[in-house]
Amino acid sequence: MTVKVLEGLGVSAGIEVAKAFLLEREDFIVPKRTLSDQEIERDIERLRKAIEETIEELSLLERQLDRELGDAYANIFHAHIMLLKDETFFRETVRRVREQRVNIEYALTEEMNKVETVFTEIRDTYLRERGGDVRDVGKRLLRKLLGKEREELRHLTEPAIVVAHDLSPSETASMSKNMVVGLATDVGGPTSHTAILARALEIPAVVGLRNVTRFVAGGDTVVVDGNRGRVVCSPDENALSEYTVERKKFEVFTKELEKTAELPAETLDGYRITLAANIELPEEVAHVRVHGAEGIGLYRTEFLFMNRRGLPSEAEQFEAYKTLAEQVAPHPAVVRTLDLGGDKYVSHLEIPQEMNPSMGWRAIRFCLQRPEIFRTQLRAILRASAFGTLKIMYPLISGSAELIEANKHLEEVKKSLRAEGEPFDEEIEVGAMIEVPSAAMIADILADYVDFFSIGTNDLIQYSLAVDRVNEKIAHLYEPAHPGVLRMIKLVVDAAKAQGIWVGMCGEMASDPGFAFLLMGMGLDELSVAAVAIPEIKVLIRSATFKEAKKLAQRVLTLRSTHEIRKEIRDTINGFAPAYPYVRAAWGNRDHSPA
Repeated sequence: MTVKVLEGLGVSAGIEVAKAFLLEREDFIVPKRTLSDQEIERDIERLRKAIEETIEELSLLERQLDRELGDAYANIFHAHIMLLKDETFFRETVRRVREQRVNIEYALTEEMNKVETVFTEIRDTYLRERGGDVRDVGKRLLRKLLGKEREELRHLTEPAIVVAHDLSPSETASMSKNMVVGLATDVGGPTSHTAILARALEIPAVVGLRNVTRFVAGGDTVVVDGNRGRVVCSPDENALSEYTVERKKFEVFTKELEKTAELPAETLDGYRITLAANIELPEEVAHVRVHGAEGIGLYRTEFLFMNRRGLPSEAEQFEAYKTLAEQVAPHPAVVRTLDLGGDKYVSHLEIPQEMNPSMGWRAIRFCLQRPEIFRTQLRAILRASAFGTLKIMYPLISGSAELIEANKHLEEVKKSLRAEGEPFDEEIEVGAMIEVPSAAMIADILADYVDFFSIGTNDLIQYSLAVDRVNEKIAHLYEPAHPGVLRMIKLVVDAAKAQGIWVGMCGEMASDPGFAFLLMGMGLDELSVAAVAIPEIKVLIRSATFKEAKKLAQRVLTLRSTHEIRKEIRDTINGFAPAYPYVRAAWGNRDHSPA
């Protein structure tokens, strides 16, 4: 087979060369049959038994993952088990069997397809990819019902790179950790289970390759380059030699990165910026510490509310926030209030589907119209603030009226806690996420009502450029280096400085080393990023001066095109980071793709 180089999305860094283990795509052909009355009851009973057995299997996998990687990754299976216990889902399946008199396998397949369609229409990338949970659970049940078995990755006997159309959560979790040295898939994104677990296991992974399964056969030699998002099929001797050298260089590079964990993000001329981490679960704190995070810049609380049958109580929320405060101490943690609504679907809250969910009834808008939910969360956060340094942040602020009303609820909750004798941090900081263009334009006004800003670039960019970032046809237009985006960010930074409050960023833009350096030069005080990105950013910051970063920002803000801006950043990095080729290579690889 000739050498074939495929380009995808590198979601876990590293380089590995090994034989491919091709996991064949699993497609079920389920014929439709008409059942007699007796067969109907028999099929329904078969489903109940299959559900019980599958719950037992998933519980075993959850415990296994908890031992090997911790709670944060074991929680991947929480949604699966909850789905299996969801009487609503299976009530519909049973209804199909009774009313249409069809076999249980066919009814289950139809219901799976219906539910999965709902997920595919969700705009939020993380939530849309949870449609894989539905597929995984459904296929496990169908295997039980059809009496089929799936080849297990834990049975590998030699190191291999797993090549697949996609990997289900249970497949990635059950694979042999000593034998799987890399992953390559046709589909997937940075928040897919394949990506999450590859980063946790620290093995290279490239997803979104479109047709890697077409070009690779089991036993072929494959190179997975997670740094550049590239897979080389059947490399020749020259390619093998080149990647062997690259792999050794990368090993040296990662050892150098490890040395930065305990070091501050400080430039050569003594300027310090805070590098914090974004998390979904308190259990992730231990993981982010390893990478040198100085606190949590964004804790997404909506994950406490999802994959469950009812709202979390104040006591439950308090325990989660208290755990966060204690584990992150002595550093602070920014707790974002509930960002549910729109495309973050939670059935028991009866949130309506909307034509434009990203711009609909969500986040602070939802909370202000459901004050009982909002106040319960504020009480829990305030009570937990007695156990560490917590900060409160409101999402999707678009004007001063929302801030005034939100702060009014906060003050009333504080008053009630004082009356009850409940201790809390009287000086707790309150901030606003700047992710709507209107908020950026009146940042000087909003600064009067808060102690800090955190710029959420994921939404700010798509709203500013009128680009749906999950629409493949226009995704290339989603561009953090757009002059308009950078000028808007600078406007927010200048407004914050003028009013004497600090300003950070918690969007994906900050996770890119090149942009991180630029943002520091623009005056941001804190960058909150994916934990695995921290060492690389820290290396870059510690290799240069703040004076160079400021000069870069000044030059960039005068440029007229994205191409000019990216070139200016890349050339600057090349000038002072010759010892860190992967920082430079990663930036160069992003030159023509959305960051």
